[in-house]
Amino acid sequence: MTEHAPTGDAPIGRGLRGRCPRCGEGRLFQGFLTLRPRCEHCGLDYGFADAGDGPAVFVILIGGFIVVFAALIVEFVYQPPYWVHVALWLPLILILTLGPLRPMKGLLISLQYHHKAQEGRLERRSDS
Repeated sequence: MTEHAPTGDAPIGRGLRGRCPRCGEGRLFQGFLTLRPRCEHCGLDYGFADAGDGPAVFVILIGGFIVVFAALIVEFVYQPPYWVHVALWLPLILILTLGPLRPMKGLLISLQYHHKAQEGRLERRSDS
């Protein structure tokens, strides 16, 4: 069997680095945000992984707060023309949203595996 990564690496470090949540060696992604079918190192099937819109929501909220706060400060202190706002904030929005998106998706998938999270299911109770 394969040797597992040190426990200090799991699960946050594995997720942020885009590594397999079980072994920490195999790559999680085959494209920018596309998951591989399974780990090439330990064979873990990534079929359980469903981060949904969670990564995008976190990134948009955090990045949006930073950009809006900075834009308001610049507007009130310097009152620059609108083209300066476009030149400043458009690249920052792209950096703050696209940069952390992949690590955040890896983190959420790794935490999902670590905590054995599953889709909620309703169970009927028998009243007998």
